[in-house]
Amino acid sequence: MTFSNPASMDRRRLLGGAGALAVAGCATLPRPGDDQVLLLSYFIGADEGRDGLRLAMSEDGYTFTPLRGGAGLLMPVVGTSKLMRDPCILHGPDGLYHMVWTADWFGPVIGYATSPDLVNWSEQRTLPVMRDFPGVRNTWAPEIYYDAREGHYVIVWSSSVAGRFGATDETGFDGLNHRPYVTTTRDFETFTPTRLLYDPGFNAIDFTFITLGDGSLRIIIKDETHDVELRRYLRVATAQSYLGPFGEPSAPFTPSWTEGATATRLGDRYIVYFDAYEDHHFGAVETTDFVTFTDVTSRIAFPHDARHGTVLWVPRKLAASI
Repeated sequence: MTFSNPASMDRRRLLGGAGALAVAGCATLPRPGDDQVLLLSYFIGADEGRDGLRLAMSEDGYTFTPLRGGAGLLMPVVGTSKLMRDPCILHGPDGLYHMVWTADWFGPVIGYATSPDLVNWSEQRTLPVMRDFPGVRNTWAPEIYYDAREGHYVIVWSSSVAGRFGATDETGFDGLNHRPYVTTTRDFETFTPTRLLYDPGFNAIDFTFITLGDGSLRIIIKDETHDVELRRYLRVATAQSYLGPFGEPSAPFTPSWTEGATATRLGDRYIVYFDAYEDHHFGAVETTDFVTFTDVTSRIAFPHDARHGTVLWVPRKLAASI
C-alpha cells in the first residue's frame, strides 16, 4: 500500500485551486420507486460503534426500518480501538460495495472493506491515510466517492494535526482543531499523497458531498467551533469538483449540536439528514436550492440510538436479501 510524500505536493492543489480535478458528469439520480430503496448505514451510540455496522431501509426517505432487527451485521476487527463508527458505503463501478469508517478514536488510520451484497464482506483493512503527518491526532468520519470522469475513488475525512490551524499535541479531546484531508485511488493499493482538501477558516469535521440534478456539487460541513463561540452546526458550500475549488461556506442551516450530515435527492427536492447528538435523535431539512431550507424533523423516523449515518440507493431485491 503506497502513500507518497505529502511535502512534494503543489500548494495550489492542496487548497483546491486551479488544476484541481473536475467532477464527473451527473447521471440520473435514483428516486423512490419499485426498483430502488434508500439504505442507511449507521452505528449506535450505546456501544460507540464496537458492535459494528447496522443497516436500515426506507421506502419513502422519511421512515427507516432496521434490517435484521437492528442487529450488528459486521463486527470491527481492525484498529487499536476496534470501532466501526461513521460507516460510509459506495457502490463502485467494479460492482462491489466499498465501505470506509472511523476505526479508532485517535490515530492515523481508517477502516476499509468491500462486499458484493452487503452481507458477505472481505477481510477488513486499515488504510494509513495520515501516517506521513507527524503530530496527527485523529482520523474521523471518512467518506468515499467515485469520480467517473477521472476514473478514481476519492476518500475524504477530518484530522487534527498538532501545530496546524492552532491544534496542539494535548491528549484526548483537548487541543483538537480539524480540517478536511483527501486522497484518491484507482485500486486501493496505491494512493495519491494525502493532502489538505481545503481550509474553510474554522474547525470543521463531517464532510459530505451531494451531486445536484444539474451536475453541480455541494459540500456540507459541520462547523465544530466551540471555544470562544459555540457553533457546532451545519453549513454548505459549492464545489467545482471533489477536490475543489470551493465557495464560501453558507450561514448555518441547522441548530447547534448537530453533525454527521448525509444527503440525497427525493423527487424534485433534496433532503439532508443530520445527527442531533445532544438530543439523541436524527433531524432533517429539505431544500430545492441549498439556499432556503425547511425543517422536516417531525416527519422522519430513524432506528433507536442511530448515530452518524450515510444513505445510498440500492436495488430493492438487494435490500430484501440482507
